[in-house]
Amino acid sequence: MAPQQASASSDAELRAWLAISPAGVLGWAESGLIDRSNEVLAQWLGPVPRIVDALPEGLRSLLGVGEGPPLGGGTRERSGWVILLDGRRFHMRVRVRAVPQEGGHRRLAVIEDRSVEDERDLARMEMGALMDSAEVGVATFDTAHGWLDGIASGTGPSARGGLQRISREVVEPASLPAYERLQQALRHGERAEVRYAVRHPEAGRRWLLTRVEPGALSEGRAALSVVTRDVTEQELAERRNERLLRELQTILDASAAGIGFFRSGRLVRCNRRFESLLGLPAGGADGVTLDALITASGASPDVVSQARQMLQTHGSFEADLPLSDRSGGAQTGPWISLSLRLTRPDDDLETVAVITDITTLKQQQAAVEALARERELMFDLSDVGIAYERAGRISRANQAMAHLTMISRDELQSMPIARLYESADVHAQLQPQEQRDLQRLGRSHNERRMRRGDGTLLWVQATQRIADPADPAAGTIWSFVDVDERRRAREALVLQADRTRAILDSVLVGLVTVGDSGIEWMNRSARRMFGGELADFVGESIATVATSEIAHPLRRTDFGLSLEDGQSEAFECRLIARDGRRFWVAANVVATGREQQGRQLTFALMDIDRRRQAELNVAQARASMQRIIETAPLAIALFDAPTRTVLQLNQTMAAFAGLPVNRIDGQPLEAWLDADTVHTLSANFEHALK
Repeated sequence: MAPQQASASSDAELRAWLAISPAGVLGWAESGLIDRSNEVLAQWLGPVPRIVDALPEGLRSLLGVGEGPPLGGGTRERSGWVILLDGRRFHMRVRVRAVPQEGGHRRLAVIEDRSVEDERDLARMEMGALMDSAEVGVATFDTAHGWLDGIASGTGPSARGGLQRISREVVEPASLPAYERLQQALRHGERAEVRYAVRHPEAGRRWLLTRVEPGALSEGRAALSVVTRDVTEQELAERRNERLLRELQTILDASAAGIGFFRSGRLVRCNRRFESLLGLPAGGADGVTLDALITASGASPDVVSQARQMLQTHGSFEADLPLSDRSGGAQTGPWISLSLRLTRPDDDLETVAVITDITTLKQQQAAVEALARERELMFDLSDVGIAYERAGRISRANQAMAHLTMISRDELQSMPIARLYESADVHAQLQPQEQRDLQRLGRSHNERRMRRGDGTLLWVQATQRIADPADPAAGTIWSFVDVDERRRAREALVLQADRTRAILDSVLVGLVTVGDSGIEWMNRSARRMFGGELADFVGESIATVATSEIAHPLRRTDFGLSLEDGQSEAFECRLIARDGRRFWVAANVVATGREQQGRQLTFALMDIDRRRQAELNVAQARASMQRIIETAPLAIALFDAPTRTVLQLNQTMAAFAGLPVNRIDGQPLEAWLDADTVHTLSANFEHALK
């Protein structure tokens, strides 16, 4: 077949399909030009317009005119109402699919009129409502399709012939015995009323109630009346009620509270917990009266009459009752909470009683009351002034607070907390910082002066805490401790320390105090030695002024471990000041603090650079003289005049004496010269000393 003939044949087939299609068909290009439609669409719209923009607005919305093609190349389906130009309204369902083509996408749409389906659903709904109101079942049996509309609409067969045509296959297996009884009653013409379940392929599981009533007509003719009703809703309601009753009974049995139901003043139903709380065996509470229940709970006759009156007046009654007698004035047995409620306030025939074991709650309540009493005693007997502050005013204060402020507790009540500050200016200055501390830390702490009732000022340690972080309106708790004497003693110590440091600043010896964190204090002489101010060295190691020797004494870290309190160790070393000056010091380190104050060492440094220089000069002079003595061609010896002891000599003198140098050095004349020579030299020494 030629391509043109094949194309013409395909086009003819497509037109034929469009003509026989029960749904409207529409095709348009990317430009919006409509190039395909069928007669069904023309019957709805009249002449089909040339472009999609001329279609009714509702239809354009369902077609998605102006929107992109369906995602993923799929089909887009929409349903809605369309109002045509002549005012007719159609409920339409539209399926749109995009076909790629050169230059864009071509859209194909299938449009279905759902009005017939709506009318069918409405008819089914109306028929179902009518049959339900008439309580009559109707079933339709088709030899080709079996049961059709009867069960689907909520109804069942209503005639003997229709009932007989219900096949065994649609009956639920659990209902087969009942179904057999019904068939037997129909065959023998016996009276019967049977409830059974059937499974419809569309409506699902339905319950039917069929009643067979035999009768007799005139002339002895037998008759049989069969009435069938759909009782699915009733059956489901009964089953639901049974399930709810089982669930309710399960809840009652699992409940920790005892629950009982009274009708006309007598117990009708209760759970096991109800009986166990009253100390009754299983079934022992059956038929008990409401008055007997209240009496068995440990209540007096007055409570019984009060319960009756409260139920009649307010419809409820609640009481906490002990289950055991009081002994010795203290209740130690179990407690219960009895709550009575009328199910209907205007009817006192039905009452619900709830019993709860509150023994643990009572014990906890007693413990809380004991804690409250103890807290109250601690509050009143404390030596610390305590005040509760709300909205800037004192709401409560203890006796210690009254004694501290010299203001009575009655006067402290509702007094502004600002009056306890030294002045209004001090309050305005401290309050922002206190509020910041409360928000950040939950507490504020400071020492300040309090203005007492007689106008005097007293140093106190004031601490403020938030009473309840979750409730800002709960206020804060203030505590005040008298630190006036401690403050004065501390000020005296500070003054004494200042005087001591002033004295230490005046001495020529450099004093440096070193703690665990480094240098803590230096006197003026030490600052002058180190070539800086105290701020330059605080926190620094004392080795910062040591020379580069690895074994430098100031690099040692065992002073604090090897020295006991008061022990000292002396040494000499060279230091480098911040200005680069190098000098010698004679040092003495003393352990001055341990345990409570922490490790602390005090270094006493004395500048001995001049002395060391003088010693060096003397040593150099002696060395120079020794060289002169050694090189001179004479026997030379240097003596200490008062003791006649040899201080220095040369080899010529040793040769003259005939002894080694070490035998003469440091010896008196008598040790290495004869007596005549000693006498002659002694006379010369005496003459020279004159």
